[in-house]
Amino acid sequence: MRITYRHLEKKDNKEIADLIRSVFREFCIARPGTVYFDPTTDDLFTLFQAPRSVYWLAEDEGRIIGGCGVYPTENLPADCGEIVKLYLLAPYRKQGIGRQLLEMSIESARELGYKQLYLESLPELGKAISLYQKEGFSFIDNKMGDDGHFGCTIWMLKDI
Repeated sequence: MRITYRHLEKKDNKEIADLIRSVFREFCIARPGTVYFDPTTDDLFTLFQAPRSVYWLAEDEGRIIGGCGVYPTENLPADCGEIVKLYLLAPYRKQGIGRQLLEMSIESARELGYKQLYLESLPELGKAISLYQKEGFSFIDNKMGDDGHFGCTIWMLKDI
């Protein structure tokens, strides 16, 4: 296993969309109001051309195994970005790769001028939520921003 990290490229669209949807099926969370049905999932490269956005990929010898990014979600405060689309294939979990993707995204957010990071999740993704807590995210009582993902029921925030 040789893990490398890089930015998303146009050629990665199908592979990362398939990976994200496979994780949703694995956890039985493929339902409306999530990225599973979000049409932008099929063209993340274009989505992440937005100013103040970045998406990191993890690869194992050329195969995409995970990703995580920062996005300026509509109607968030100007100094608040959203951590988005942190997904990792099952065989690569519990090895620090997800943490590395998250930490790279947090550092990118700092470089992009954000002072806070927001994220949304689902109860079924307990291991990810635990990771977010270890990285300093705290639960909040309400949704922020307007990403169209009404299916998420966990919201978290972190000062950076």
